Amino acid sequence: MYEPIRTKSVHSTVDGPNPDFPHRSREEELDIQLAGHLAALLTVTDELRATQSSADLDTAAERLAEQVGRLRGGRTPVRAPMSGRRERSTEALHRRAHALAGRALVVAASRADTAAAILAAERMDAHTAALEPRALASR
Repeated sequence: MYEPIRTKSVHSTVDGPNPDFPHRSREEELDIQLAGHLAALLTVTDELRATQSSADLDTAAERLAEQVGRLRGGRTPVRAPMSGRRERSTEALHRRAHALAGRALVVAASRADTAAAILAAERMDAHTAALEPRALASR
């Protein structure tokens, strides 16, 4: 009733990975994800630095740039000047940074990267602290 299949499936992985298609290990994928989250956090940190001057933000930006460079094999992250950016509220920037730091913390923990996990946790704490006076004032 049905004709048997005479050719190999193009979707078959029985013969192993296709050498023409680049594959990454789980660790490489996690490195890419973590570098992306930390680079996004660096961008928001730079936006915050443009709205308010703080030694804590300056130090955090340097540490974030260092971690992104380490994860990207020594390539330093590109940092755009903040002059052409649209203005967002400081509270919105702190909320965004807190969320990004949380994502970075999850990936750093799954990859067992202690330095990145500590940095992400510190940034979460800093952004939470920056939001607390606003939360108390709005009650």
